[in-house]
Amino acid sequence: MLKPAGTGLFEQVMAETPGGETLITCLQCGTCGGSCPSGADMDATPRRLFAMLMAGMDDAVLESNTPWYCVSCYYCTVRCPQDIPITDIMYTLKHKAIQAGKFHRDAHADFSESFIGYVENYGRSFEFGLATRYQLVHHPLETLRKGGLGFKMLRKGRLSRTPDKIKNLPQLKAILKEAKRLSGQEV
Repeated sequence: MLKPAGTGLFEQVMAETPGGETLITCLQCGTCGGSCPSGADMDATPRRLFAMLMAGMDDAVLESNTPWYCVSCYYCTVRCPQDIPITDIMYTLKHKAIQAGKFHRDAHADFSESFIGYVENYGRSFEFGLATRYQLVHHPLETLRKGGLGFKMLRKGRLSRTPDKIKNLPQLKAILKEAKRLSGQEV
C-alpha cells in the first residue's frame, strides 16, 4: 500500500511507536485479526483499522473500539509476517484517541483502566472479574445472556473465581511506578 501524503495520523502513529515505521509494510493478510482473542468484540479488525489509517480515515480510526479491546496478548505481533508491532500501535492509538477526545469514555477507557488495575494489583489480568465488572457497568442486560457461558467456563475450570498474584509483585509495582515516572504519568 502506498504511504499517504501529509502528516496525518498514519505518520504520527508510525513516528510515535517504536518500530512503527514497519506499518507501511502491512500486507493486509489478516493474520492479526485471525489471532486476536478479542476480535469478535472489535468494530474493525487490526488489519481493517490499519487500512483505514492508511486511507486517512483518522476520525474513524480514533473512534474505533479496536485499540480498547486489545488485551495486549501479543498474539498478533508474534504472528505478523512483517514484524509490525501491532500491540504497541494499539497503545499509540489509545493515546491519540485520548488526546483527541474521540473515544467512548465510559466503556473503552473503563475497560482499559480495569485491565490495567488488575495487572497493577495482581501482576496479571483477572478475566472473570474484568468481564463481570465491564458487563455489569456497561451492558447489564447482556450480563444475564452471557452469564451462562461464564458459569460453564467456571465449572470446567477455564476461569478462576479469584485473581492469582504473581511472585515478586512488589518488584513489578516498582517497575510500573518507575515507568509511569519516566513517561510523565506520576503516581
